[in-house]
Amino acid sequence: MASPVPRYRQIEEFLLEKIRSGTYPVNHQIPPEEQLARDFHVSRMTANKAIRDLVQGGYLVRQPGLGTFVTDRKAESSLHEVLNIAAEVRGRGNTYGNTVLSREAIEADDEVALRLGVRLGTRVFHTMIVHRENDVPIQLEERFVNPKWVPDYLKTDFSRHTPNEVLVAACPISDVEHVVEAILADPQTAAALDITTITPCLLMIRRTWSDEHLISYARLTHPGDRYKLRSTLRTRL
Repeated sequence: MASPVPRYRQIEEFLLEKIRSGTYPVNHQIPPEEQLARDFHVSRMTANKAIRDLVQGGYLVRQPGLGTFVTDRKAESSLHEVLNIAAEVRGRGNTYGNTVLSREAIEADDEVALRLGVRLGTRVFHTMIVHRENDVPIQLEERFVNPKWVPDYLKTDFSRHTPNEVLVAACPISDVEHVVEAILADPQTAAALDITTITPCLLMIRRTWSDEHLISYARLTHPGDRYKLRSTLRTRL
């Protein structure tokens, strides 16, 4: 009796089992399409579909002229763009969720006043949100917003719209500043991200402008074993 599972799915499941068990670790080259087609008694087109689906799922990456390799499936964000984290997560085929830890108006202290370009003691909006991918925390976002430019920020239903979406809708972003450093999580951050205080983290400090107006200052903390940052530079010879 023939298996009810399509042949390409059998290949996918075979490769996924090898990846998840560690038999095929990150950067391991998987068997070529021709070999998989022979081993599973299918056409090369069927083997190609299985590999293509796993590439789209973020499990594999093709290297032209070299082959197909197991990739690191950490969440990834670009250093050159300001992307909506919910869209990033869903774009990887995963489930996005968040928890709002803080939503308030506060007086800017020395650091916030300096970073946000306002006077000491100025009233600013403050939120702290944990972003999750498949229920796993991948980012703690602490954000300070100038209410002059986004007066309804604190009224947002953050279960439906991320801070990024709100800011872009209110004030289209024209300029971005990113500073990245490696840190260890303090107790509050560790609790929010469900990690220990000895877990290495990536801290991205982001400031965003709309024309000449400095709109937002954010501290984005990511567990180092769950997230990576990407930068691509293209030059013309």
